[in-house]
Amino acid sequence: MTIKVQSVDRDGLRQRVEVEGFETLFLDAPQIVGGEGSAPDPHDHLDLALGACKAITAQMYARRKGWPLTGVSVTVARDDSQERHGIYRLDVSLDFQGIDDAGQRARLAEIADRCPIHRLITTSQVEITTAATSVDA
Repeated sequence: MTIKVQSVDRDGLRQRVEVEGFETLFLDAPQIVGGEGSAPDPHDHLDLALGACKAITAQMYARRKGWPLTGVSVTVARDDSQERHGIYRLDVSLDFQGIDDAGQRARLAEIADRCPIHRLITTSQVEITTAATSVDA
């Protein structure tokens, strides 16, 4: 899959994102760093990817087990006050609707911690190669 990011204008920091086969998304930087704050910023997308992944993983597990899960609500609270020192804290709260059994709720929370995004940002070595290209060449 290829994701294309294109600056919307010369003076702002708003970006148009195209993901093949999906609607166009927009990202912007917060006003405090010179953006307009007109769309979620890249940190927001990281955080929401984690929350959505946990919800999807819990739903898949409950479906496989035949548990009466009717919905998942996820709240992700970010503390990035120490990010410059290498600490980016995300506190995740999961609400499993339709699950009254405490053991099932605990198991779903445990399974949610095994979602691919959680594992990616906590245990994987991510390698990034960046290259500058010229569209005029």
